[in-house]
Amino acid sequence: MGLVCRARCGACCIAPSISSPIPGMPHGKPAGVRCVQLTDDNRCAIFDQPTRPKVCGGLRPEPAMCGNDRVHALTWLADLERETVP
Repeated sequence: MGLVCRARCGACCIAPSISSPIPGMPHGKPAGVRCVQLTDDNRCAIFDQPTRPKVCGGLRPEPAMCGNDRVHALTWLADLERETVP
């Protein structure tokens, strides 16, 4: 079973690129750019909405990704992005 998202983290809404449209970001977002749907307290404003990209719903918190803190999660996701995106 996966973890529950760490409060005020938002790493998964910053580190990876998203190629599908996001409300307010019709061309998706590049890696390392904060999603416009990430609120000031680092929560997804469209979490339960049908406009949330499928890739976002498929990314689940796991110990290897989340680690012990937000810095670990940002680093892990950035490394994954570099390894998987040409």
